[in-house]
Amino acid sequence: MTRPSLTEHRALAVLAAPIAVTQLAQVALTTTDTIMIGMLGAQALAGGGLAIVLFNQLRTMGVGLVTAAGNQVAAAVARGEQNGADHSDEVRDLVRSALLVATAAGLVGAVLMMAIGQTLTRLGQDAEVAGLARMMLAALAPGLLPCLWFQALRQYTVGMRRPRALVWITVVSIVANVSLNAVLGFGLGPLPRLGLVGIGAATSLVYLLSFVLLYLVIRRDEVLAPMMSLSIWRAPGPTTHRLLRLGVPIAATYGSEAGFFSVVALIMGSFGAEVLAAHTVVNQLVYVVFQVSIGISHGSSILVSREMATDQSGVATRMARTALLQGAVVAALIAVFYLAVPGLVLGAFLDQGDPNDAAAIDVATQLLVVAAVLQFADSAQNIGVGLLRGLDDTKAGFRATLIGYWAIGLPVALLLGRLAGLGPVGVWLGLLSGLTTTALLLLRRYARALAAVNR
Repeated sequence: MTRPSLTEHRALAVLAAPIAVTQLAQVALTTTDTIMIGMLGAQALAGGGLAIVLFNQLRTMGVGLVTAAGNQVAAAVARGEQNGADHSDEVRDLVRSALLVATAAGLVGAVLMMAIGQTLTRLGQDAEVAGLARMMLAALAPGLLPCLWFQALRQYTVGMRRPRALVWITVVSIVANVSLNAVLGFGLGPLPRLGLVGIGAATSLVYLLSFVLLYLVIRRDEVLAPMMSLSIWRAPGPTTHRLLRLGVPIAATYGSEAGFFSVVALIMGSFGAEVLAAHTVVNQLVYVVFQVSIGISHGSSILVSREMATDQSGVATRMARTALLQGAVVAALIAVFYLAVPGLVLGAFLDQGDPNDAAAIDVATQLLVVAAVLQFADSAQNIGVGLLRGLDDTKAGFRATLIGYWAIGLPVALLLGRLAGLGPVGVWLGLLSGLTTTALLLLRRYARALAAVNR
């Protein structure tokens, strides 16, 4: 097998970079939230962090439902270019269907978010922490709808290979989030200090801003504008059904992973507020690398879809190596930074001078060592899901997560964390085992699928 060429590396990087930057904008919102919540104290960080985990759970599943739209758009365009046929009607229908699915998912997800908030004390969480989480969930819930609208339009731009505007929208979103967090969370002039509620409301407003900006950019793009349509009531049933058929397994896969992390957060919360605060911080740091790998995953997925639509399976084979190498380089660079200056990294979230924060920093420093290794496996399994999606195989990912996360990872986390007495570090070693197993299963499935195509 020939090695990936510089052209292939460049093609993936050009497509993946804007997606990764956009994903980093999403994590920048919650990272900014986490930093500013930390200014309210360890108790607020525990409650707000728990709310962010639960929000991310539902947001991630909603994103999964519309993710296949990008691959379908890319394949439609590739077939049209190859056959000289007009693909605009097919793409326009895909946009409408993606927005329809996003709307339904956003409304259902917001209701579920509020319902879950009412059950936290019954799930073993401290009453005060649960109360704080409920407050923030109420402020985050309205933001889920514009968040998923944005994701649907993002898939359109990525499938059309025109995602560059996402970069400057990212910058605007981050600046707006910091400003609104300061104004709504901590008060400014006559405005009251709203705390967690203000920080959650700021995030919801930024999601709305991001969607509006991306829509306006698409409307001004001579290639994208003709196929852009908000008429979700005109979405064809067969197209919507096809997106759901592909999207439900993706949502289940994303939800399985996010659910695994949510359960781990609940386990960490049972060790106390300081441990949950430490987990929140380190999990947020891992989430940064995860967003970069999402960019690589989506980029490689789109390129695989295009190549398979034109029977170029050899390029699809090399794409796995290209994507995994780029993901490993990013993970390695960030791991070195985390391990070299852990105090600097954690100091952005927690105050060593505060007794409660000091206890959380001790735990977080230990978890950061595990995280440095864990992010390699997390990146690889994320890329594996994307590669399989490029083959229109969206079910294998869910099966792999059932085995890797729930049959391996969770039992190991409970065994090492509770029974073996390793505490929080043992729980994170369970996370590592689950992610590693899932990555191996997904990449093996991709290799076998391509081998079958080439027979």
